[in-house]
Amino acid sequence: MENMFRLLGSEDFSDRRRCIWVNGPVIIGAGPSGLATAACLRDEGVPFVVLERAECIASLWQKRTYDRLKLHLPKKVCQLPKMPFPESYPEYPTKRQFIDYLESYATRFNINPQFNECVQSARYDKTSGLWRIKTSSSSATSGSEMEYICRWLVVATGENAERVVPEIDGLTTEFNGEVIHSCEYKCGEKYKGKRVLVVGCGNSGMEVSLDLANHNANPSMVVRSSVHVLPREILGKSSFEISMMLMKWLPLWLVDKLLLIPAWLILGNLTKYGLKRPNMGPMELKVVTGKTPVLDIGAMEKIRSGQVDIVPGIKRFSRNHVELVDGQILDLDAVVLATGYRSNVPSWLQESDMFSKNGFPKSPFPNAWKGKSGLYAAGFTRKGLAGASADAVNIAKDIGNVWREETKRVQKIRTRVGHRRCISIA
Repeated sequence: MENMFRLLGSEDFSDRRRCIWVNGPVIIGAGPSGLATAACLRDEGVPFVVLERAECIASLWQKRTYDRLKLHLPKKVCQLPKMPFPESYPEYPTKRQFIDYLESYATRFNINPQFNECVQSARYDKTSGLWRIKTSSSSATSGSEMEYICRWLVVATGENAERVVPEIDGLTTEFNGEVIHSCEYKCGEKYKGKRVLVVGCGNSGMEVSLDLANHNANPSMVVRSSVHVLPREILGKSSFEISMMLMKWLPLWLVDKLLLIPAWLILGNLTKYGLKRPNMGPMELKVVTGKTPVLDIGAMEKIRSGQVDIVPGIKRFSRNHVELVDGQILDLDAVVLATGYRSNVPSWLQESDMFSKNGFPKSPFPNAWKGKSGLYAAGFTRKGLAGASADAVNIAKDIGNVWREETKRVQKIRTRVGHRRCISIA
């Protein structure tokens, strides 16, 4: 509280910005990472506030995913701390099932985010030893600007906060067809019979191409660089689980060899279809660069049958077609940019010790969750929901330990003061 008074006296608050003291951490982001952190803090008995720029939890899942999406990994490695998926859920829950699970999770742990609160800036005030988070609100009832002041700040905005839209010659200035990012794509039904170019060959690009082919569109997928494609399951077992198990006992290069042999037997030689594997193995590439291998859920069958065409990089767009780097010219009706997402942390977090310019923690896993001055990060490990859950547990324990020690100290002070008062009154 002394720090609070010092802070309030340090600046002029006549700018009509409402100032709110948070007796605990502020969590920025109400996606899976933020919800997991909040639940673990609740279990530790630590109060918190969750700020979310959208009007719902898990806005990425609710608003920016296609209809056919399912978890690519088994549910037991995707569940959040302290609450498993319902037993009735399939091995790979659907988008709707996962959203229902997250909503039940928020209800169970009494997590009530402050919605429509977009963080404009967050900085550490060295004078007071507190974090100051300035937000703007799109809600008419809560006012236009707020400032939250707290001791701990948890960044849980995730790896996929903002879409990446590449600059391609002629795409926005000359091309007459529809252009959308994969976050706007819902279903291939409206593209029946249309010629669609999917730019990007990651998991989203593969799945959008598959969905377009299933709805009798004519998709072509741009593959500019090498890519690892693995079967989602090997002999009925998740490829991810197999790799995680092997990495506990074997060197990385050997794990990659053991994954690529069955991948070749199941998927065949992908080079003849225009898919070249990187020189670095899939797990080593994941560890070194964070690039996740594609888990095939049916796209390769469409590629082999010619229902999805693989094309090289793009040179430029014109009114109704695209010219490729190899000289091919394709007539097009629409373009889907499956070009991924990025972190938006550098746009609002004013610090340089924990996060790098790309919006990810500088320290590698498993130490990426904790910074200095009460700053934490949840969900930036590039290890999916399992990594986010591990971050949440670590953050809550770390804050909880300090919280309990300080609570005990305050209680002792109050007890001594109360005893002295009792004697003086007598």
